[in-house]
Amino acid sequence: MLFTSIEFWGVFIVFLMIFALLRRSTRTGMMLYVTIVSLGFFYYANGWLMQTLPLTALVSWSLTKAMRQYNGSKRKAFLTSIILLDLAPLVYFKYAGFVVFGLNRMLESNFALPDIVLPVGISFYTFQAISYSVDIYRNRFTQDVSFLEYIFYLSFFPLLFAGPITRAETFFPQIRRQQPVSERMLYYGLWLIIIGILKKAVVADYIAQYNNWIFDSPLTYSGFENLMGLLGFSMQIYLDFSGYTDISIGMAALMGIRLRENFCFPYQSLNVTEFWRRWHISLSTWFRDYVYIPLGGNKNGKIRTGIHCLVTFLLVGIWHGSSIMFALWGLLHGMALVIHKSMQHWLERIPNTWFTKVLCILVTGLFIVCSWAVFRSPDIETASTLFRQIFTNFKPESIPAFWAMRPTWMLIMVVSGLLLFIRERYYNRMMIKFIYSPWLMKLLAFAFVVQLAIEFHTSNITPFLYYNF
Repeated sequence: MLFTSIEFWGVFIVFLMIFALLRRSTRTGMMLYVTIVSLGFFYYANGWLMQTLPLTALVSWSLTKAMRQYNGSKRKAFLTSIILLDLAPLVYFKYAGFVVFGLNRMLESNFALPDIVLPVGISFYTFQAISYSVDIYRNRFTQDVSFLEYIFYLSFFPLLFAGPITRAETFFPQIRRQQPVSERMLYYGLWLIIIGILKKAVVADYIAQYNNWIFDSPLTYSGFENLMGLLGFSMQIYLDFSGYTDISIGMAALMGIRLRENFCFPYQSLNVTEFWRRWHISLSTWFRDYVYIPLGGNKNGKIRTGIHCLVTFLLVGIWHGSSIMFALWGLLHGMALVIHKSMQHWLERIPNTWFTKVLCILVTGLFIVCSWAVFRSPDIETASTLFRQIFTNFKPESIPAFWAMRPTWMLIMVVSGLLLFIRERYYNRMMIKFIYSPWLMKLLAFAFVVQLAIEFHTSNITPFLYYNF
């Protein structure tokens, strides 16, 4: 049951009415209710594999509670055990098949595992569990948390499938306050849901089908068509993921929980470092705080800093999947960050003019778009073919014919591309105007976006790209 389906919103409205009643009367009852619904939602998506979540919650919470009693080496041993136990299901479901395949190739054997299906949402709740334990280990989060509160935090269904990865210090204080949900919070949530549906169900789903054709068989299309497919996927992955995240944060806001943004106009970045401060913010900060800094961060000289950066982004790539293409994509971004950091002293001398900013955005965007080809392609041959077609078989004369055949696709791409570069202050002004607009205007805006989603709906589109990660 997807967040963009009519069935889900019917269930969610009923859920929200009961939630509102419980929230006013009993916090324990509210948390128990939401946890049961969340686990039921997780069971609907994963079947018997839903057991991984409550088992992870029980083990992680129990060992973290025991860890509080110790200091020194025992405390560190507890943390190591917790992290390994939290990671074990994720590593098995995500990488066991790849490891067995590699061993069979090396040893010329035929080992086989039962069919492995990756539980939806396992990456997000695993990372939240690890961050909770590490923050307690570091005394960054010191509050006592009951098991009900913990499993509520770990299974909270608006965040389960799309994130953002949420820290304990942000989440628990909010659920412990018995404050009513303000009108501003409700309308803020509605705004995000509308924007998210527009991004995901209208634009990303519509443009995805053509992108899939290109990456399935780039050799059968001209260079211009391949370029459009690459640009289309760059648009799709941002709008798909950020749209789904907007809906998640919006639903949490309707429940009185304010979460931090996960995307902040990433295609306006002036360099790769800035891109990762704007793209999937919760993931990039998670890897910064729990991988990069523990490795040593930037404290041990430029060479060691570069190695830490490469290792961190290799792991970011591997997190997305066991394909060599994801690892290569992570390394490309790691290398780009190392190069940017090493040149920062000279780059700071360049005048900060309008022309310089546009040039930086174009150069950064070119790298990001090219790296998406590596990310999306199933193998190196597909990515190589796509780039070879773009550079050797461009055929400018095919542009008018392409526009004539796909006018709606091209129009959506052009309009969406322009909207990606709207200034953040203008976006915030539109949001504030919506929040304080008459309720009839809000209703009309919501109905208009829902109608667009119905008009552009197609059953041939992958539901949500990050379900696979």
